[in-house]
Amino acid sequence: MEELIIDLNQISEEEGKALVELARIAIEEYLKSGKIIDLKEIPYENWKKKGASFVTLERKDTGQLRGCIGSIIPFRPLYQDVISNAIAAATKDPRFVPVSLEELPLLNIKVSILSFPQKLEYSTPEDLLNKIKPFEDGLILKLNNNQGTFLPDVWEDLPDKKEFMSHLCLKAGLPPDCWLKYHPDIFIYKTKVFS
Repeated sequence: MEELIIDLNQISEEEGKALVELARIAIEEYLKSGKIIDLKEIPYENWKKKGASFVTLERKDTGQLRGCIGSIIPFRPLYQDVISNAIAAATKDPRFVPVSLEELPLLNIKVSILSFPQKLEYSTPEDLLNKIKPFEDGLILKLNNNQGTFLPDVWEDLPDKKEFMSHLCLKAGLPPDCWLKYHPDIFIYKTKVFS
């Protein structure tokens, strides 16, 4: 079985910065030629392990989000996950028009590597709020066929735990009080972010 990335500290700053560069090259090549790059040589062992990543594009001038797509569960080598999510963030995020080649230099690219999600056991909504750690935890909320996730970065916009949970319900296509009424499954993960 292919190895998973278990510990985020496995990934050095150097590897992370190289992943950001890889994301930029992948987007550029795709916008120019419609081709998905493939690496002949994989420069780091960790890149061959299965990893889950999110690629976030933001305007350098305004900090506004311009695209964000990712994987929650690792199912392919990390470098392929980053390439694929980078292209998707630039061209397939339904909230935005696709990024143009001219616009690419104006964007900051962030690559977040996710730890494997762990199920959070909780008894009541209060207990849930006590157990989640703002600015540290990424959350996945799951109820029947609905699912949504927020990366830890989202705490910067929604630092209030109750508001965070309500928005997460909405993101999953559920009413904002779903976390109070229905006891959804909650999974927690950490991220390591490079930009």
